[in-house]
Amino acid sequence: MKKRGTGIAAALYPTGASKGGDVSEAIARVNSDGSAEVFFGTTDLGQGIQTIAAQVTAEELGIPYNQVRVCNRDTDVAPFSTGAVASRAAYSDSIAISAAAREARDILFSAASSKFEVNKEDIDCKEGVIYCKKEPGKHLTIGEVANYAIHTLGIMVVGHGSFIGELSSPDPETGACNPFRTLAWCAMIAEVEVDTDTGEIKVLKLVSAYDVGKILHKGMVKGQIVGGAIMGIGAALMEHLYPYYPKLDWGTRSLSEYVLPTAVDIPAIDVEILECPSVDNVYGVKGVGEMTANVPSPAIVNAIHDAIGVWFNEIPVTAECVLRALEIKGGKK
Repeated sequence: MKKRGTGIAAALYPTGASKGGDVSEAIARVNSDGSAEVFFGTTDLGQGIQTIAAQVTAEELGIPYNQVRVCNRDTDVAPFSTGAVASRAAYSDSIAISAAAREARDILFSAASSKFEVNKEDIDCKEGVIYCKKEPGKHLTIGEVANYAIHTLGIMVVGHGSFIGELSSPDPETGACNPFRTLAWCAMIAEVEVDTDTGEIKVLKLVSAYDVGKILHKGMVKGQIVGGAIMGIGAALMEHLYPYYPKLDWGTRSLSEYVLPTAVDIPAIDVEILECPSVDNVYGVKGVGEMTANVPSPAIVNAIHDAIGVWFNEIPVTAECVLRALEIKGGKK
């Protein structure tokens, strides 16, 4: 007999480590042809931090995205980063990269004010052109200004930026403190079908809502959410190194034996993305990467309970687990 059930789970997730430490540094350089380079240390694990770095640099400098080269593959030349951990990359690095790009832009504005013989406060930039706000006829491309700064004034157009979370110590009387930079929220509903004859569990649909702060790249955000949902299915129903732990019999010996979700296991996945900007980030960013894999498993386990009336407190819930649980529920050993 096949029975269906629905389950829900919700979570909150902090971005970055607790306050204190957790450093991000960046360098932005503008070249005489108007292109830019951004150096930082966070490794791109597929979450898209290279794309975000180029977007932030281009936004601050006022140049096209494709004119930015990202350099984060060599720790000998890249500034320090605590790493791609704690869903911190977009949050922490965007602050450092933004500061570095703004400092480089400030150098360009100083060079332009010298070239135009106007006050620096009268300089602005838009779509790759630096101009005088009071005299729009005075304008040059960013490349021309950078070339003037480098080859006439002898100034490198290089900016530096860094970010570190301030230490938040508990109040000695109340214990109150602020251990998180920002919190993101999510919820998921899972629909499953359980075959009580075979123990097979099939996830029919996942519906989720995620607070991501402010979206910098919608495609990458949605990709992480869908990817996390698939990872959650694997954790909930399939992935197990030692199925009879603490005995190590029948343990997985290679990746060829490790069961993962494939295309046939992926259900319909509906995603609702909510923007509740963080007040602690220049772009309102929050971390989304890791929490996407947190809620699928409990939502699926709750749905299984709704279907067959049995609670499971360990994952993965395999077909064998279901059949054994149903036997115990029916009074059999």
